[in-house]
Amino acid sequence: MATVRVLLVDDDALVRAGLRLILSSADDIDIVGEADDGADAVAAVQQHRPDVVLMDIRMPRVDGITATAALRALHTPPQVVVLTTFQADEHVVAALRAGASGFLVKDTPPGDILTAIRLVAAGDAIISPSVTRTLLGHFALSGATERQQAAARKLADLSDREREVAIAVGAGSSNAEIASMLFMSEATVKAHVSRLLSKLDLNNRVQIAVLVHDAGQAGGPP
Repeated sequence: MATVRVLLVDDDALVRAGLRLILSSADDIDIVGEADDGADAVAAVQQHRPDVVLMDIRMPRVDGITATAALRALHTPPQVVVLTTFQADEHVVAALRAGASGFLVKDTPPGDILTAIRLVAAGDAIISPSVTRTLLGHFALSGATERQQAAARKLADLSDREREVAIAVGAGSSNAEIASMLFMSEATVKAHVSRLLSKLDLNNRVQIAVLVHDAGQAGGPP
């Protein structure tokens, strides 16, 4: 397995130390740098070239939402996982809108943190289906009708197979689960997801899930 390069961004030195201790236990994860505020995140990413950034949401100068948007706007952006105290508050929703690939609650067990980093580095999202449903409820609060119509049009432009993959992503399924459901290889699923992101002009799987939800397809294929 290739080594995953990780950058830590958190204003709390104790949190960074705890994460460093957890991550250093894994042979396939390399902590390449740290930053103590979102204001330094872009420079740190450009210097250290991480695959994954663990990003605190609440920081004193530049918050994790603003920093995530800045990182995702880079020519070769890293995957961003936001760190939060709460499972599904408005800050998490805003970070996902900004392009984060998922989030971790700060008291997540060490083994789950390692697994999450590996999944995100491989292109998966790290939000469970139950939490995804909660988050989608937040996304549905404003501009629903116009957004739903736009989402339905985008899904209608997809091929049948692309739409099936998108709906499976919207249900919170992993690449392996989609491969099993749709009788294709994981490599093919990954290629479909990459094409969906490009075709729909989206940043990550979470945003595919939001689009599927908005289009009224979250319950499964028509």
